[in-house]
Amino acid sequence: MPMDEIEFECESQMEKAVEYFRTELRGVRTGRASAGLVEHLKIEVPSYGSTMDLRELASFSIPEPTCILVKPFDPSIIKDIERGIRNSSVGISPVQEGKMLRLAIPPLSGERRQQLIAQVRKMAEAQRVAVRNARRDANKQIDAEQKAGQLSEDDAKKCKDNVQELTKTYEGMIDSGLEAKTKEIQTV
Repeated sequence: MPMDEIEFECESQMEKAVEYFRTELRGVRTGRASAGLVEHLKIEVPSYGSTMDLRELASFSIPEPTCILVKPFDPSIIKDIERGIRNSSVGISPVQEGKMLRLAIPPLSGERRQQLIAQVRKMAEAQRVAVRNARRDANKQIDAEQKAGQLSEDDAKKCKDNVQELTKTYEGMIDSGLEAKTKEIQTV
């Protein structure tokens, strides 16, 4: 496998790790309302005979910083959505207002903020490990190619240096996302 293919595959894996981390961060509750808190909740809808993501069943609006309005596309399933939100681990109690649900986001306690920060740090570390695993796999591939005579020693060293630079770049992206989310959680 040529050098650039090894680097491209490694970068692709690292990019997936960073994107996954960003997606996970959207679901972490801060003190502010965000559709990302509830849009991925799995809602069981007996009348449809399946379990679906909330975003497939309703639209969201945020009329104020501490409130999310959930408006089901089909008003007949509002009870199912309400039950699904109540039973989830988000810790938000929905209030039915006609054909929509109001989700009031309660302020976070100091202890809860610290728990969330610890949770976000664990998520970041897991994705840093994923980035390092991509580096390890690429380095193994480079060594195998060099041993097989497909890459010269200089090319192998250059490729390993490029992979290390990619690792630093993507770990930096994870760190900046972690820092931004931590700041957001600490904001009262």
